[in-house]
Amino acid sequence: MDALAEAVLSGADSEKIGEIELPDSYVAAHLHRDDLRTFDGNSQRDVRKSLRVDRVPMPELAPDEVVVAVMASSINYNTVWSATFQPVPTFNFLQRFGREGGYAARHDLPHHVVGSDASGVVVRVGAGVRRWRAGDHVVVSCVQVDDQEPATHADGMLGSGQRIWGYETNFGGLAHYTVVRASQLLSKPTHLTWEESAGVMLTAATSYRMLISDNGARIKQGDIVLIWGATGGLGAFAVQLVKNAGGIPVGVVGSERKAALLRALGCEIVINRNEIGLGGDDALTPERTIELGKRLGRAVRAAVGEDPHVVFDYIGRATFGISVFVVRRGGTVVTCGSSTGYQHEFDNRYLWMNLKRIVGSHAANLQEQWECNRLVQLGMLSPILSDVYPLADVAEAARIVQQNKHTGKVGVLCLAPAEGLGVTDPEKRAELGFERLNPLRATGIKSAAERARSQERAA
Repeated sequence: MDALAEAVLSGADSEKIGEIELPDSYVAAHLHRDDLRTFDGNSQRDVRKSLRVDRVPMPELAPDEVVVAVMASSINYNTVWSATFQPVPTFNFLQRFGREGGYAARHDLPHHVVGSDASGVVVRVGAGVRRWRAGDHVVVSCVQVDDQEPATHADGMLGSGQRIWGYETNFGGLAHYTVVRASQLLSKPTHLTWEESAGVMLTAATSYRMLISDNGARIKQGDIVLIWGATGGLGAFAVQLVKNAGGIPVGVVGSERKAALLRALGCEIVINRNEIGLGGDDALTPERTIELGKRLGRAVRAAVGEDPHVVFDYIGRATFGISVFVVRRGGTVVTCGSSTGYQHEFDNRYLWMNLKRIVGSHAANLQEQWECNRLVQLGMLSPILSDVYPLADVAEAARIVQQNKHTGKVGVLCLAPAEGLGVTDPEKRAELGFERLNPLRATGIKSAAERARSQERAA
């Protein structure tokens, strides 16, 4: 460990941190351009074959940027996309960004440091940074925007210069250090540990924009919201947000173990898709899509007496046609991703003749991120951490997510030497309690990853 990291971990003050030089290189999870042909002819695309953990050079700091010593990060599905080089190699994004010249050129490298979540300590600020200083405890927003682009000032997500850090940019969060724009920083919730806070912002803020914001579905008290993948990183925050807004979450999961975890999150209406015949790998013909939609609609009406006002769908190809069918007349399907495939098919008659809406949503602008982070600080949103890996095992952690063997968020310790560190308001933490702060881990129900590791240790 370098001298700067040691000083940060020892609790050095701003002045001391500023006196210690940045290291020339640092440890990071990254991909290499030479590996782009790794999966040729291999449909499995195991991310453990492409994710490397090794030292990379420290980049130059731009005037509007900061360097953060990363205490913890987490796995998002965009890291799986990056490490499988699908749907396109992320090196294409880096090349396109680099062509802008200036400081953007730094991003076009033969290696790509990945990861779009982080919590940590600011250790350097650029000459143009005003609101942050060395020693500040922060979480990092995944969104980089061009503040000189007019559209950004209406909604940061509308600007053509908007990029997802650690996916469409270099120097991501699965590392000992990261370089980010000052406009990506938010204050770390004081009652959370490094690993808890590192698994919140990307998924929680994405769910916030999808459901609460004027840019999303704008749910209100009493709205019935059907949530696919309700124990996943996005879905588990969606459940909490719907309950906070006075709505009725209806969670869809694929096993009784996940159903039990979902109830621990406070979701009273749970549908196990296998029990109503929505499991399996049969082709989704138009006829089968409608039949499955009817089954799901009957299950929802049996539970709450009405069709859903909103369907929360990030699953994509496997669910989208059903979502359009099952949402009520005048209702909204809001989507932010397609983990099962991007090419969606649905019967447009059920959309136009029933006056339904499809709302596309992507990440969240800084104001939405701030509002969401405020809810976390108030204790109204809880982390959904299920498992934690060291940075050295980041490929295993990403593989768990790739195979959908996880629940909630999978955390990664970067510079933090152990779990449980980083809390600066222990009184508030004690007041909220472990069960509220760790609803998935408090159940005692082990994730598939935890069960596998227990079996390995026993063997």
